[in-house]
Amino acid sequence: MSAHDLERPDSLTALLGGRRGAVDATLPPAAFGVGWLVSGHSIGIGVVSALVVGAIVAAWRWRRGTRPRAVLIGLLGVCVAGLIAIYTGRAEDFFLLQILSNGASVLAWLISIVVRRPFLGLIVGAALGQKTRWRRDPDLLRAYSRASVVWVFQYVLRLAVFLPLWWAGQVAWLTAARVVMTWPLIAACLAVSWWVLRRSLPPDHPGIRHPRVD
Repeated sequence: MSAHDLERPDSLTALLGGRRGAVDATLPPAAFGVGWLVSGHSIGIGVVSALVVGAIVAAWRWRRGTRPRAVLIGLLGVCVAGLIAIYTGRAEDFFLLQILSNGASVLAWLISIVVRRPFLGLIVGAALGQKTRWRRDPDLLRAYSRASVVWVFQYVLRLAVFLPLWWAGQVAWLTAARVVMTWPLIAACLAVSWWVLRRSLPPDHPGIRHPRVD
């Protein structure tokens, strides 16, 4: 997989815009961890720091043309994470929502593969305006299913790292892991799943933009 392939207009990185969303997602948790550390382990200051940064990110994205619904969902996630930490009195519980989300994602992606509606195909198909027409192409269906397995492993890897740190109450390490395992991991996942997708298609296939249907 070359840098040129990743920048192609039909690559997963270009289609899904993974970098922008992943970078945005790391900023509020990083702000929480920094606020918690510099304040002498104050959950309140950590939460306020995360909310301030989350609001700044949301306002910036809104001004840049991001859909209001996506902006509000991101900000709502920060609010819920902060409320959980305040309610339990455990700083590590700020990351509990992310852990639960990753666990649910493992199940959801696995089920989508089993029922032959792989999420990666649904997401890319929607981005390309194909809806579910790609499902009538056996080669594309098989390729999307194989590539979706890469995303399952991504979520499993996150759980394998986050859960022990959360259980041990390692807030600083959770913050670092949250940053490292967001954009860098998603970038790797996009690259690997794109490679699997392309390698799974026969040589004469016209590509993901052109499903072969009868």
